[in-house]
Formats: sequence, C-alpha cells, structure tokens
Amino acid sequence: RDGAGDWFAQDLLIEWVWTDQEAQDAGVEMWRYTAERYRDNPVVVGYDLMCEPNSNDVALGFYNPEDFYPQYAGSTYDWNQFYPRIVAGIREVDSDMPVLVNAMSWGGVRWLPYLKPIDDPRIVYTAHQYEPQSEYTHQEPPPAVNTYPGEFDLNWDGEPDSFDRVWLEDFLSILADFQHEHGVPVAVNEFGVMRWVPNAADFMRDEMDIFEGLGINHALWVWNPDWA
Repeated sequence: RDGAGDWFAQDLLIEWVWTDQEAQDAGVEMWRYTAERYRDNPVVVGYDLMCEPNSNDVALGFYNPEDFYPQYAGSTYDWNQFYPRIVAGIREVDSDMPVLVNAMSWGGVRWLPYLKPIDDPRIVYTAHQYEPQSEYTHQEPPPAVNTYPGEFDLNWDGEPDSFDRVWLEDFLSILADFQHEHGVPVAVNEFGVMRWVPNAADFMRDEMDIFEGLGINHALWVWNPDWA
C-alpha cells in the first residue's frame, strides 16, 4: 500500500471493499469460484482469505480494538461479519480445504482475541508477529540501536521497559489463550526480523522456542538478502 504511485500505479490501490456491500458480495463469489476451481488441485493446501485485513487502520485510523469495535462492529468495516460469509461461499463447493483467517489490523496479535470463531472444524486462525515492530524488528540502519534483550519504551509512555524473553512469553500468551478458550488451531503464518537488528538471532531463537512450546505452527518471513 505504501508503494502506490511508486512501484505500482496509484489507481491500482483499490480499498472500497470496506465500504461497498456489493464489493464484499463480489469477494464472496470470487472465493466460491476459486474454491470450486482449485479444490482438487494437489498443490493447494489451504485458502488464506485475506492477508492482513486492515480496515480499522487504512479506512478509519483506529489502532486499538477497544476503540474500533464499539463503533463499527457489524458494519462493512468489521472482518467478523465479512469472513464468515466468505467461508460459507467456499463451503458451498468445498467442505474439506483448510481455511486460514487472519486477525485484523494487519494480522496483529493484539487483535486476535477480537476475532470471532465460527462453527467450522477446518479453520486455522492466524496472526502475523513482528512486535515490537518500530522499536525492534523493523529498525532501519544506520544505526539500529535497540537490542534483545534490552530496555526501551515499549508502550509509548516515555519510560523504558524490559524487552526480553519474559516480555515475549507474556505477549505471545495471547495466542495460546485464544487457542485454549475456543479450542481452535492457531498459527503465526508470518514472523521475522530485519537481519541487521542487534541480536536478531537470539530474539528469533527465543521466539521460535516459545512457538514450539505453545504448539503453534509458524512460518518465517524472509527479507530478500539483496533488498536495500
């Protein structure tokens, strides 16, 4: 999205799926058609409905679920009313394929508890984990100064906080709590860190160890080594 007008044409950025009911209806039909076409393809292992649904941010400027849902629950901006309709369309033609449902706000872990599971045994609820993003995993050089473990402001109150395995375990417990509360599979289908960030290997080692301990499948996002 940030590349609109740069590496692709501005008019290719089309986001009115969050404001137009007919566009959402078309999205349901698109997925029904896709499932009918690919349900028997042996290389297709799941349908990921939308990568990082983000109406709260790009359309409305909300960053906290506590602010978003009281005003917009049930509206076209609400993924909780949109994704079940997509699943229903898929299930008209394909009852077996696993379906992956990302949390809102770019798949944010903090938004996963607000995702409402539906009665379908073959759904995997997913999040993307890059936190703390601006403070650590996405630091741009030079220099990338915050390290792991370390101390820096993690909650924007102006005071330093401890950033270590204890912080990671507490933050990632959100995933396990959702999994246990609803009895559903949970996966982190994107996580990672820019390679130049201090002590990135230690951070990744701890994070993957926690994922394994929680029984949560995970898929690494790799930045191209020659990317500037």
